[in-house]
Amino acid sequence: MKLFRCDFCGNTIYFENVVCESCGHQLGYQPSENTMPSLEVQNAPEGAGNLVSLQPAGNNVWASTKNPAKTYVFCANAQHGACNWLVEYNPGADPFCKACRHNELVPPLDDPLNVERWQVIERAKKRLMYSLLQFGLPLLTRDEDPQHGLAFRFLAEAASQTPVMTGHENGIITLALSEADDAEREYRRQQFHEPYRTLLGHLRHEVGHHYWDLLVDTGGPEIDEFRKLFGDEREDYGEALKRHYAQGAPSDWQANFISAYATAHPWEDFAETWAHFLHVADTVEMASAFGVKVAPKVDQNHDMTGTIDFRPYRTANIGELIENWIPLASLMNNLNRAIGQPDPYPFILTPAVIEKLGYIQRLVFEAGQKPQVYVPPPLPSGASAPPPLPQN
Repeated sequence: MKLFRCDFCGNTIYFENVVCESCGHQLGYQPSENTMPSLEVQNAPEGAGNLVSLQPAGNNVWASTKNPAKTYVFCANAQHGACNWLVEYNPGADPFCKACRHNELVPPLDDPLNVERWQVIERAKKRLMYSLLQFGLPLLTRDEDPQHGLAFRFLAEAASQTPVMTGHENGIITLALSEADDAEREYRRQQFHEPYRTLLGHLRHEVGHHYWDLLVDTGGPEIDEFRKLFGDEREDYGEALKRHYAQGAPSDWQANFISAYATAHPWEDFAETWAHFLHVADTVEMASAFGVKVAPKVDQNHDMTGTIDFRPYRTANIGELIENWIPLASLMNNLNRAIGQPDPYPFILTPAVIEKLGYIQRLVFEAGQKPQVYVPPPLPSGASAPPPLPQN
């Protein structure tokens, strides 16, 4: 993730900001340009002002202060406080942004708790989508690709229902709304003996399964290299999971796997490694944006020196990425220990794991070189408002 600056006053702003705290301008994320332009209401009623006196949702048209010819509306989900992304103003076009157009089911929005948890999930999902867009990975909806398009289902659990299981199937990622509750997520983390469990981690893992379908299972040479590194995915998946939950991971799993769960089946190994690749790339970009001074070597005064100045979303060199990551991970862990908190990155990158990360990086880099074109579908004839969100 990068840092942003308000293009009106130069103030530093962050990905989730909706207002510049310095100049008061409305902000929104423009994914096509990876910017957060400052905005003024173009169609404000007389006397209403042109900054943030109006809500970003609804029918307001916003103009960039830097380039007033560029006009936008906010994603339809802004009205629920669940999105701050912009859509280029085009009457009759898809009212949902590049991230929200992948939502297939959201929880019932008549319950304030559901809305609050959905907002938390959306913040994590937006960071996932940021990475996928920066890598230039294919992002088709179910309308564009009914068999393998990417879709999200965020499901609330009723007391009488079977608990919702987070998972992936043919491009559809399901996430239990309860995962947005910190206490519930921590309970599940301990129940499953996981060192790390976050919403963003869930989403990165599950989207790894999606991209295995798209980038590995293609009938090309990628599958042969995958099997050399991760194992044969033709092993019965259900039986493999039963064995894993009954017996646990092998005692020496850390030599070849990023996590204990990665030992369950080659598909899970790939998804876990994919998630960690996204963790590394996004965190290294954030460190670079802040000018964090770290280096893999210690100087003669026993200090870590150097500055990360690196674009992880544009490199095909896994060695360069890991060289920046290892000291940064050490820094993060030791900062946490200094204030009595657990390590935020409790993992070990062995040569075998780094080789798997390199394989994923090559897949991502090659996929990102191919042009991705999306033409938003028009609204139904005569429609003037966003279609209602399907709810479970």
